[in-house]
Amino acid sequence: MMDVETLHPSLLSAEDVALWRSLAAGQAGFGSPLLGPDFTQAVGKVREDARVSVVRRDGVTLGFLPFHRRPGGLARPIGSPLSDYHGLAARPDAGLDLAQVLRAADVSVFRYTGLIDPHGVFPASPETDRTAYVIDLAGTTAEAYLEAIRAESPKKIKNYRRLDHKLGREVGTVRIVAGDVSRDAFNQLIDWKREQLERTGAHDFLRADWTRELMADLFAARDGDFCGLMINLYAGDTLVGGHFGVRQGDVYHPWIASTSPELAAWSPGQIFFLRAIAAMPELGLTRYDLGPGHDHYKRAYGLNTITIGEGAATASTIGGCMAYSMESVWSMAGAHGAGPVGRLRRRMDAIASTELTVTGRVRGFVEAMTSRAQRRGGDHPEA
Repeated sequence: MMDVETLHPSLLSAEDVALWRSLAAGQAGFGSPLLGPDFTQAVGKVREDARVSVVRRDGVTLGFLPFHRRPGGLARPIGSPLSDYHGLAARPDAGLDLAQVLRAADVSVFRYTGLIDPHGVFPASPETDRTAYVIDLAGTTAEAYLEAIRAESPKKIKNYRRLDHKLGREVGTVRIVAGDVSRDAFNQLIDWKREQLERTGAHDFLRADWTRELMADLFAARDGDFCGLMINLYAGDTLVGGHFGVRQGDVYHPWIASTSPELAAWSPGQIFFLRAIAAMPELGLTRYDLGPGHDHYKRAYGLNTITIGEGAATASTIGGCMAYSMESVWSMAGAHGAGPVGRLRRRMDAIASTELTVTGRVRGFVEAMTSRAQRRGGDHPEA
């Protein structure tokens, strides 16, 4: 008989944490730091609505489904919108019925945007697949990988290297600080990112207290298998740009990628990538996971790709049936595509996931509509 216990991540037993780590380590696609218990517990420290459903049958633990319990029986992936990957870590032979798991967890619908599902527990939805980009050095060297990038775009890479030398001559010696521990640099990356989000009209996910607290906690926890990692590019003593995110073992997943607006003419983001890839062996990294979205730059460096799912899973309840009908309407309208409806739905999801108060959500939606109107106005021939 299946039994589902739903609890806050802080209440997980040591045995459950160890089993979850073991299941994640043994599953294809579950090597991301975002898919194990450590990330879920880190989020649990800053979010009271964090939950884990522990699925058992006849006293044997079969799997773990982390999520945020939101009003109306809605569940969102743990850490969303920072959780580029999410799923249910389970034994390969568990034979779970997800609709029953959700029902037992008192969840009507589980919305996902970066599903990893090696055992086919979630409903199939190939029409909503998305692509994520990965820098993977397994079986190769950093030098060979960089040569493969150069071969794909020789003129662009030649120009970026020219700009690298130019930056060194005009500003200062260019260097990567791999594993930078400067609090000032960390704060600067955050500030630059927030300025970029405001400038481009994207939702400021760093405005919420919990996202900043989570990143600050991980920045402070630099030791151990699971910790924060900041990689920065400097010209002399001047911070040019960098990445901050979370690593687990030899896998790194950055959340913040930002550069100095004053040095934009040197294409610092491109210089950063070339030098960061070269520094991966020094850091003990074999996988630099760029996640989905922003294909225009990720595709150039993430030569390896993985497919992730976007959609919703519903419980075998009346509420689940109603949620399924609503999701079908959204899907027919193009909510999972690259068009305006898809962009609007993803923006709404990001706002609803990040903002925990009604005031914050309303402000986010107003800003989204204003930004959309301004972009449409900017596209007018007379603008």
